[in-house]
Amino acid sequence: MSKKLFTSMEILSLSKNRYVKRISEKGITYTDDFKSLFIAEYSMGKFRINIFQDAGFNADILGKHRINCACRRWLIAYKESGELGLRDTRKFSSGRPLKRELTLEEIITKKDAEIAYWKAEAELLKKVERQERQVKSGSLSISSIFALIQNILYKFKYKNLVKHLCDVVGVSRSGYYNYLKSENTRNTREQREWGFKKIILMAYDHRGYKKGSRSIKMVLEQEFKVIINRKCIQRIMRKYNIKCPIRKANPYRRMMKATREHTVVPNLLNREFKQGVAGKVLLTDITYMPYGDACMAYLSTIKDASTNEILSYHLSKRITLDIATETIEKLIKIHKKLLTPEAFIHSDQGVHYTSPKFQRLLKKHKLGQSMSRRGNCWDNAPQESFFGHMKDEIDYKSCDTFTELQNLIDNYMDYYNNYRYQWGLKKLTPVQYRNQLLAA
Repeated sequence: MSKKLFTSMEILSLSKNRYVKRISEKGITYTDDFKSLFIAEYSMGKFRINIFQDAGFNADILGKHRINCACRRWLIAYKESGELGLRDTRKFSSGRPLKRELTLEEIITKKDAEIAYWKAEAELLKKVERQERQVKSGSLSISSIFALIQNILYKFKYKNLVKHLCDVVGVSRSGYYNYLKSENTRNTREQREWGFKKIILMAYDHRGYKKGSRSIKMVLEQEFKVIINRKCIQRIMRKYNIKCPIRKANPYRRMMKATREHTVVPNLLNREFKQGVAGKVLLTDITYMPYGDACMAYLSTIKDASTNEILSYHLSKRITLDIATETIEKLIKIHKKLLTPEAFIHSDQGVHYTSPKFQRLLKKHKLGQSMSRRGNCWDNAPQESFFGHMKDEIDYKSCDTFTELQNLIDNYMDYYNNYRYQWGLKKLTPVQYRNQLLAA
């Protein structure tokens, strides 16, 4: 040990170096990694002081004598015991030197313990790295790390490895012991969440359509009379990889342009979708539905913006004007009494809705008309959103015939209006919410 003492400023400066393990005013302890680095670079002909400087040490603070003593000690230890000689031997000693020499059997036992010590460290780091690669976020939970440490200790059967392995992966030893004590609590929670998983899966597949956490919560409350916190539902869905279909934007979707002889009407709605009156704001649009072997069908719907109910729909093999007019005729036939005197149809500027024939039909049934701004799908967002969710929830591309597709659409419309609870409708179905508005 050098007679030179470190000042408080020098201790602060040196402690910031990643190769410093411990430091006091009298001495400094370097990490095992730096010792190995020193041996590797010294064997390549690099000067001692340069190795220290490249590692971020200030040679003036350390002093030439302290550097030379440390280097000499490491070289002798490496020559005698190899890589193990560079390790901090104080980990394996009791702090009180023996007055007698160790027997051959005691030396072998000690070396076996040292080898097991470093094998346990290497295996733990290997397992942590392997599991981190399997996790997209690149990091493991604390409980997963504690489980790895427990497995390593069970394999090597050395109790005094706990502190070292916790230090290696950067977790607290007290946290590990708390993890061991809470095993019964974890098992109880695991069984409870496994039971919740079965209940959630029942709601997830209820009536054959997959749902997200909001829909699952509403179905559990309305259909199964079970109340589970939504955050709990989300946590269990993440834990057991229960995924709901996510609507994706279609980058190839094009809005049809009106021809010159057709008439575009102003945007009367101005995105005021929720007016609290059933049968007043009616949204309409047409979507493409491929099926079978390169076949195409077209679906036209009319949606009540206030209740989200699908009031009328028509599926056709052709995208002629009849698909829009037939949807209006069905609306009048089924829901004429529901429509208010101020009722109007809101659509995009597609060729069907700018057609003189379609506009005359609306005037005949005393329906007003409103149109989105050109190329602005947000002006008809609820209708676009319905098509997106519907295509996520039904497997329409698996239908081989038009009849199969028609049956699939009929079943979904019944499910959507009568059984699909919606968060924005006070956790009611569209029909329930419409009846509530009418009663009010």
